[in-house]
Amino acid sequence: MLPPVCIVWPCSLSVDTYVAAGRDVVVPRPNCPSCLSVMAPWSGYRRRIRHGGRCSSMWVPRFRCPGCEATHAVLPAFVLTGRLDVTETVGAVVDAVASGTSGVRPAAKLVDVPHSTARGWMRRFAGRARELSVAFAALATELGGEAAAPLVDATRDAHRAIRAAFRAAASLPGWLGCGRWRFVSAVTGGSLIATNTNSLYLFVGRRRFMPPVP
Repeated sequence: MLPPVCIVWPCSLSVDTYVAAGRDVVVPRPNCPSCLSVMAPWSGYRRRIRHGGRCSSMWVPRFRCPGCEATHAVLPAFVLTGRLDVTETVGAVVDAVASGTSGVRPAAKLVDVPHSTARGWMRRFAGRARELSVAFAALATELGGEAAAPLVDATRDAHRAIRAAFRAAASLPGWLGCGRWRFVSAVTGGSLIATNTNSLYLFVGRRRFMPPVP
């Protein structure tokens, strides 16, 4: 049996709508990542998130595979694993800093997070930049788009590759409504700026992901 993992659902619900639904939130039943069987609901747990400067408690459902008996949590795509702030908040800082339009401190102020927090996000993003750049450029090509030509700055390359991949994905049913940073969360399994050292694996390539509902 594989250890429990998080599956990221390309959720287009607003954060407030999802939080307000609590245990009644309707989540598509995922396939088991290990044996591909359709899983069944298996309780869940509470998780803290921060959105718009406010902290909330959200419900994260778990599912159990009837075949291999593994259990997995299903996170909405506005969440990144191990991070309190929602995906769009992290993405707004990355957009501002990686594009060269802002420094970390004003970007952090714009989204109402501590400077030290935003600095940590950018350090992690920069640390994975070459890997992200290659992976998202390949994904853009696989989805029928064009990969941006590399520049001399790895962080900017990664940001441009992410934009190129989402432009290609936006033509597929459901992805445009999720938005670029939820797309990124979904295809990275929430691990965009994860602190672990596992190699990045984009889940669109072999269709090991939960497609959005158009």
